[in-house]
Amino acid sequence: MKTIPTLLGPLSVDEFLRDYWQKKPLLIRGAIPDFAGLLTPQQAIELACTEDVQARLVIQRKGQFELQQSPFEPQDFKGLSKTKWTVLVQGLNHHLSTATELLKQFDFIPHARLDDLMVSYAPTGGGVGPHFDAYDVFLLQGLGHRRWQISTQADQTLIEGAPLRILKDFKIEQEWVLAPGDMLYLPPHCAHNGIAEDECMTYSIGFRTPAYQELAEQFLVYLQDRICVEGMYADPELKTQTHPSEISAGMLTQVEGAIKQVRWDKEDIANFLGCYLSEPKPHIFFDSPESGISPSKFKKQFKNKGLELDLKSQMLCHAGSIFMNGEANQVLEENYPLLRELADHRTIAAPAACSDELLELLYQWYLDGYLYPL
Repeated sequence: MKTIPTLLGPLSVDEFLRDYWQKKPLLIRGAIPDFAGLLTPQQAIELACTEDVQARLVIQRKGQFELQQSPFEPQDFKGLSKTKWTVLVQGLNHHLSTATELLKQFDFIPHARLDDLMVSYAPTGGGVGPHFDAYDVFLLQGLGHRRWQISTQADQTLIEGAPLRILKDFKIEQEWVLAPGDMLYLPPHCAHNGIAEDECMTYSIGFRTPAYQELAEQFLVYLQDRICVEGMYADPELKTQTHPSEISAGMLTQVEGAIKQVRWDKEDIANFLGCYLSEPKPHIFFDSPESGISPSKFKKQFKNKGLELDLKSQMLCHAGSIFMNGEANQVLEENYPLLRELADHRTIAAPAACSDELLELLYQWYLDGYLYPL
């Protein structure tokens, strides 16, 4: 059995997936020994004030919660010393190479399921209230200590009118204080409440679980540009109707036959999933290199040191297709293994031989800002 040293404690990956994944919570003491975190509190606040970063500020006043959304200014965090508050910064892996390296320790979960790495900072008493998430999450403690209270309760009634999804009746079943390097895994819909015991930072590694309704809606959007239904409605044998306001059985039958021409197969679904799951979030943009190098220089640098994905890039693959940031690319069979390696590890060394087709694709991704030579 494959074992991830210390991250899952005494469990192998197979044991974790069999007994805990999407089933029940798991506390792992010392998952990453001597873990000091990736940011200082001040750096987290500075990142929250960065224009292209998604962040939230949660403030508790007299038992009530307030929610503010980014963009923030440094002064937004002044004057909070007499309140309990938390700042949550999304997408650390899009801004810090150390965050991307941390996520690699969770490669036993497919990349198609990864959402992002979030950090929350709170002084003593800070938190966002008892709630549940519709995704899998690993809560890794960095600076300080956080008390986690959890419940597998079926009652998920929320407080009406609250700016956050706070549970109305939270019943604590288990409770732990996590120290630096400790980690708690929670499956979807496991209610939890985190309270800062002192100045603390928690890193949340989230794995998305999209609703079937969402997938179905987006698949129909995907199909609309890829279907072709020939012909147009016609009724040359039209007869008068007793009630002209009624839709006739003949019209229904004809339109039903036309709509039944819409077909899809597993390949269509695979291409949809690859594009949809690798699509960057709306606030993410890529910058082309300011002074781009020529194709020949790109080839030389690639062969000397290799390539690395941009931190914001999302890359998936399936059966000869490569999906880069929402775009599908059908590649030659001999090029697929190298590109799959890039998707797996986010970096590659140049092969002994490299086809013109592969170099052309990689260079275009470089011009799009998706990757760069080392």
